[in-house]
Amino acid sequence: MSRRIRMAGTLLAASALTMGALTGVASAQVDSGRAAAAKVDNPYSGAKVYVNPDWSAKAAAEPGGSKISNQPTGIWLDRIAAINGTGGAMGLRAHLDEALKQSGGSPTVVQLVVYDLPGRDCSALASNGELGPTEIDKYKTQFIDPIAAILSESKYANSNLRIVTTIEIDSLPNLVTNTGGKPTATPQCDTMKANGNYVKGVGYALNKLGAIGNVYNYVDAGHHGWIGWDDNFNPTAQIIKQAATAEGSTVDKVAGIIVNTANYSALKENNFTVNDSVNGTTVRQSKWVDWNRYVDELSFAQAFRQELVNVGFPSNIGALIDTSRNGWGGSARPSGPGAKTDVDTYVNGGRYDRRIHIGNWCNQSGAGLGERPKAAPASGIDAYVWMKPPGESDGASSEIPNDEGKGFDRMCDPTYTGNPRNGNNMSGALPNAPLSGHWFSAQFQELLKNAYPAL
Repeated sequence: MSRRIRMAGTLLAASALTMGALTGVASAQVDSGRAAAAKVDNPYSGAKVYVNPDWSAKAAAEPGGSKISNQPTGIWLDRIAAINGTGGAMGLRAHLDEALKQSGGSPTVVQLVVYDLPGRDCSALASNGELGPTEIDKYKTQFIDPIAAILSESKYANSNLRIVTTIEIDSLPNLVTNTGGKPTATPQCDTMKANGNYVKGVGYALNKLGAIGNVYNYVDAGHHGWIGWDDNFNPTAQIIKQAATAEGSTVDKVAGIIVNTANYSALKENNFTVNDSVNGTTVRQSKWVDWNRYVDELSFAQAFRQELVNVGFPSNIGALIDTSRNGWGGSARPSGPGAKTDVDTYVNGGRYDRRIHIGNWCNQSGAGLGERPKAAPASGIDAYVWMKPPGESDGASSEIPNDEGKGFDRMCDPTYTGNPRNGNNMSGALPNAPLSGHWFSAQFQELLKNAYPAL
């Protein structure tokens, strides 16, 4: 991937930087490193990454948690109230102030998950949001505008902070896979495709946030077990392009994509490839792979990044991979390929991802911490990140009344026998889970136990 510097459009002309012709206000802005620097191609390169004190304290309070409590994790702005802080949790300004302290004057990445679309998560009740399908104006004026206003304050905009915004996870891919009479379609997703508010909302967020000189937008692109099929791959790239050019936005306001956010797909399957065959039968015909062209997140992220370039995004966009819960270590981790009895035995015996079905997404039993956050780990990959804070639930195992707009999804119920989106398999979820985003000690302990690389 090209490592050229991408300039903040309104900051300083490249020629002025090259010639040193900085005078007046411009000179004052760059004095002592206080001004927002030119946008770099990869915000994680040469930078610290902010550690959220709220999450760190919860992790450190767990037995063994101090081994990872200093790791950087995402800050989830998942409702309007979260901007100012709720239930004792820090608000956005408090996080930014703390990040400035942690930075010690060095470039420091702050990772925000911007997540409150109208009709949010149209195919998963556990992560439904507070805004109804038609409340696009409220999303703009009461959610995105206040976030943009805070990030634009000179204290933060003219600082050494690099703000990474993960834009609306699990939204745009739903318009491709869960609409239009498909077996996986839901009425809610059909509604959101018809009214256009996912596309409008993402476009608005990209435009408003991307106009800020030290903000780097990464659009959610699902994961390989969702978008890796031919029917989904290019159409998802096209819908991301549509959103990136909606509401005044342009593709230049997209720094990259993020894949596997809050999911469990293995980073790299080493014991089989999509090109393998057993007794003349391709791995793609196995029940696990099911004709997908990808078997892990690294290969998918690299290929999908290139597909976005193919449809018109800048050649230097990057990708993030959420590795917070995709390690799959512990005693169940295979040490080599499965037996070549038949293609299913071969794949199932060798795969690291031990889920019952690749469509299972809620509080998965047997999961472990994955690769630790790391900058520029592979070609085209800006960073491995822990965007989903380990130990925070994906959803409640049973219905829990709440004022957070979160429903009960049977995929979080360990007794659930499934639906077309997970091949009508058991959910594989852990029992006794709290609401999404709430602390789930039992899950945290399992993630520690099954970490790979081991702690």
